[in-house]
Amino acid sequence: MDSYSSSEMMVTRAARELKNGEVVFVGIGLPNFACNLARRLHAPDLVLIYEAGAVGAVPSRLPLSIGDPCLVTDSISICSMVELFNYYLQGGLIDVGFLGGAQVDKFGNINSTVIGDYKRPKIRLPGSGGACEIAINSKKTIIILKQNKKTFPETIDFITSPGYIDKSNQRTKYNMPGRGPALVITDFGVYHFSDKNHEMVLFEIYPNVSFDELKGNISWDIKVIPELAKTSAPTREELSIIREDLDPKRIHLR
Repeated sequence: MDSYSSSEMMVTRAARELKNGEVVFVGIGLPNFACNLARRLHAPDLVLIYEAGAVGAVPSRLPLSIGDPCLVTDSISICSMVELFNYYLQGGLIDVGFLGGAQVDKFGNINSTVIGDYKRPKIRLPGSGGACEIAINSKKTIIILKQNKKTFPETIDFITSPGYIDKSNQRTKYNMPGRGPALVITDFGVYHFSDKNHEMVLFEIYPNVSFDELKGNISWDIKVIPELAKTSAPTREELSIIREDLDPKRIHLR
């Protein structure tokens, strides 16, 4: 078995979740990696949509930003951000929204606004961008974030992008059309959400990760399925594409 980093494990696990033909709203960072890896492997007809207005992008290299010129070449169309959000996202055409953030709680709510009190924060973060709309309108969302007690507190400091809000799932109350978060992919394992109380439940743990180590990097007593699965390690082909095609100079995944 080839050695691999925790980031490479996250990227390959996220890529495996994407199905050929799905329409995916792609963010920069690990989601960008995962989508472009999936497109080169098992999902050649994955429809990639980037926030700046590229629809059906087929970048020849890993884009550096949502405005990278390589997203334009051979894409299905280029439109304004207004058209993208109004007609594609709010029109219900996005199958998967990929989101990250600074904090995630047990109900899949994401904070990317502030750390600390809103009026006097310890850290002022970039804010929502389009993340709130993606969380509300995508048919489902996948959250990808490195896991520790700071990034997974029991209560986040601000809800930027709603998950299920609380155990009663208030998405229905606020008429949010999207289903909400389906998975949380971390550098320790993978969580889905309980149909009963909409709380994160661990169902996969990565190779070479102990349960005690995983449990020590989250701020609440997590729920676990009875037969916890082991995630398959990245294959040689997956690692080859990441290292030789997508990030040969190790700019993104150092």
